[in-house]
Amino acid sequence: MNEEGRTRLERADNKGKPHSSRAPKIPPRLSVLWILWAFAASGCVVALGSPPGAEPVPTRSSDIVVAAFDFSESELLAQLYGQALRESGLPVQILGGGGSREVLEPALEQGLIDVIPEYQGALLNFLGLNQGPTDARPPAATHRALQRELGDRGLHALEFSQAENKNEFVVTAETASLLGLRAISDLASLASELVMGGPPECELRPLCLQGLENVYGLKFESFQAFDASGPHTVSALHGGEIDVALMFTTDPAIDENNLVVLRDDRRLQPSENVVPVVRQAVMDRYGSAFADALDSVSMKLNRRELIELNKQVAAGAEPADVAGEWLAANRITASQEASS
Repeated sequence: MNEEGRTRLERADNKGKPHSSRAPKIPPRLSVLWILWAFAASGCVVALGSPPGAEPVPTRSSDIVVAAFDFSESELLAQLYGQALRESGLPVQILGGGGSREVLEPALEQGLIDVIPEYQGALLNFLGLNQGPTDARPPAATHRALQRELGDRGLHALEFSQAENKNEFVVTAETASLLGLRAISDLASLASELVMGGPPECELRPLCLQGLENVYGLKFESFQAFDASGPHTVSALHGGEIDVALMFTTDPAIDENNLVVLRDDRRLQPSENVVPVVRQAVMDRYGSAFADALDSVSMKLNRRELIELNKQVAAGAEPADVAGEWLAANRITASQEASS
């Protein structure tokens, strides 16, 4: 927002000041190295190449590796699915904070990891080489389209959950009132004077900054990188460092901070039901016990419950503990399991 707008909002001018809450950008290469380090630290063996004539080195242990993206809800979902697999008697390792989709999806195809709790529409768009926003299909149609894209990659999407987490673009109640904002299209004449905030990858994603430009014609004054729908983003909104932020629909901070969600009136966002995406080779190896364990979570998880679980994590509870309690309450596990 320009200086006049900030005065009307009675905010301090934060331009030029250091952004202590800004999330550091982590190069994808470092995230990959972190994954390899995590395997080594947990007793897995990763083969980075062998001299000619040498005996082949096993690439990993036989454990099923369930990996999470680098935000708290994804770590919670990895615990839910991973603990359900462990309860069924399968060997499991749960890898938290593995990186962005740009890191984990190739790692899945290459067999470094075996399961990712995904979001159908965002993954379908990603697999389409980010050519443009996915049409707003209903969940079942999105799932069918996703399966077609995954098959040639040796991957498979199991049953999708009723829990859905979409991108949402939010402003403070004060900003919405002052500028008369109800829908994303209301930003058209104002974006050049506003600062947009979101996770670092937002700049390159067609369902985030690129989509706002291509579908809504929005060109913001600047973009600031923060955590993914996290406390630093909320703090930046209230502090005037940014004016519009990317948040997630299942984030309890939206209601807790009285943030205003701008209606997606041009349907940029696809259906985003949570779905476990797995390697076909792992399904073939472990059979129905593997798929049944993952499906048992998807069948019982819904959006309302996911918001409540996120709220517990935001209040300081460990994702493993929150997941264990939910699994036990839903009789997916016999007792609470909080190991990772």
